[in-house]
Amino acid sequence: MKSRKGDLYEELKRQILTMELEPDQDLDEVSLGERYGLSRTPVREIFRQLEGEGYVDIRLNRGARVVPMNHQTLRNFFLVAPMIYAAIGRLAVQNFKQRQLADLRDTQERFRTASVTGDALSMVLENNRFHEIMGEMSGNAYLQPSLSRLLIDHARIGHTFFRPRNDEMRNRLQLAVDHHDGFIAAIEAHDEDAVVSLVFEHWELSRENMGMFITPEGMKADALVDRPAA
Repeated sequence: MKSRKGDLYEELKRQILTMELEPDQDLDEVSLGERYGLSRTPVREIFRQLEGEGYVDIRLNRGARVVPMNHQTLRNFFLVAPMIYAAIGRLAVQNFKQRQLADLRDTQERFRTASVTGDALSMVLENNRFHEIMGEMSGNAYLQPSLSRLLIDHARIGHTFFRPRNDEMRNRLQLAVDHHDGFIAAIEAHDEDAVVSLVFEHWELSRENMGMFITPEGMKADALVDRPAA
């Protein structure tokens, strides 16, 4: 059975990834402690652990908050994400273990099921876990922390992709599912080039999806601007 401390740790991670806790939102250690039956000390220990993993920012004399997401965050994310994902993919092919491949398959089936049922929150978490397992496959102590940090913002930036609003978005979601299947097949075949090629296809799909959700549907450039009288 999980401890109350473990429950709070996992719940905070889940809520940050799914945007139930928004970027820059303050975390109230008193109310969280009361809810989970914990004193301030273990709650602060959880905050410090989450800070080390990139989920939380602790400010001197101001407490903990969900790690912010601003224009510099987004710039850095889009700049380095494809390079890190490609390196992870190549190393995953070289170093994966069969039990990790089995975990990847199981996670993919949960992701596929969630995509069919439309369970957006499960899709966010299972997609995150899928790429996390690829990081574990890489076995690289330098790249894994960078991947973990990327995945936090990847989930937060792209979470609305898992709530498709039209047929085009549903088709794009199915393509993401297909890409995951391709990753599994290429890793099992020890095909580094195929994995890296899929990484860039998958990244481009993600990048386009994020862009589509940044711009509100149907918004026109002059929609909020009064036009001059004729």
